[in-house]
Amino acid sequence: MSPESDADGLVVWEVQRYEPFSRVWICKGYGRTTTDVDPVELGRAALAGHLARVPARGGETFRAVVRTGAGGSLTISPDDLRTHGSTVDPEVCQILPGYLRDALT
Repeated sequence: MSPESDADGLVVWEVQRYEPFSRVWICKGYGRTTTDVDPVELGRAALAGHLARVPARGGETFRAVVRTGAGGSLTISPDDLRTHGSTVDPEVCQILPGYLRDALT
């Protein structure tokens, strides 16, 4: 396999919480997989699972940052979850780590 083909289907996601005092985003969860699932759906599922497990408190702000092996990057906010519904495709759910899968069930 060439390095280019290794990048095909690679998706790296990170759930982050904004720290207002230091004005930085802090990683609260991280994962990577090789899949043909839509990276947007994977990011939504990761963020939804994290928020189901540890709900935001007192003005906390969370987001999911998703990067693909092809160099693309996107950010998912909790507003995106409300806009697109809260159900997670079972195929996408199976890609998530167990603690996020459990939170979504």
